[in-house]
Amino acid sequence: MKKTNVLYQHGTLALLVPGLLAGTLKMEDLLKHGDTGIGTGEGLDGELIILDGIAYQVDSAGKVNLVSPEFTMPFANSHYADYQKVTTIANASPVDFEKAALQGRPNSNTFFSVLVKGTFSYMKTRAVVKSERPFSTLAETAQKQSIFEAKDVTGTFLSYYSPALFNGAAVAGYHNHFLASDHSIGGHVLDFKIAEGTLFVQTFDTLEQHLPVDNSEFSAHDFSKDDITGIISQVE
Repeated sequence: MKKTNVLYQHGTLALLVPGLLAGTLKMEDLLKHGDTGIGTGEGLDGELIILDGIAYQVDSAGKVNLVSPEFTMPFANSHYADYQKVTTIANASPVDFEKAALQGRPNSNTFFSVLVKGTFSYMKTRAVVKSERPFSTLAETAQKQSIFEAKDVTGTFLSYYSPALFNGAAVAGYHNHFLASDHSIGGHVLDFKIAEGTLFVQTFDTLEQHLPVDNSEFSAHDFSKDDITGIISQVE
């Protein structure tokens, strides 16, 4: 039986900050925990979005690629989709989107995912150039990002909300990825405006956190020396 109340997460955003970018989980193993998700490849190789059990990578050239089962990741989320329709939304800014997703609350103390299917009057995304060993830090890698923009594009906007308590393990607040229906644009979302769409929400009562304990670099690293909150806030 598929557990739709569980959010599975491999790695943490904190481990990306100092440049622990080795791929420590294969896509075929991530898909054992869900049919929907986001993530990034080894060396921050593109931005991932998983929809209906199919994994896509938006690379730094803006091309949308199918991801092989052997593709490895330092960080990813996945879950089994069981979204519930909340509302339709139109002419909506990011602030409007966040209010609608929280359904009038100022914040949430649990994890949930938001899916918006519709037309976006503006979409701005990014994907970074893959870092090779010795890996650069998250801040250094993010400086080599490609920016993509589109107007009047139809597609799927996939977001994960994490409570402030878990900042570092994930992004406190919303972590948004996008894929156009025609694969003309996608990636990590920097800005957007929803022309018209349907907003769905799925709430999780369980976070299954998987750590790369077999990776010696991760096991030996002292995270107390890293400005985890500051760097994540700057980059995301």
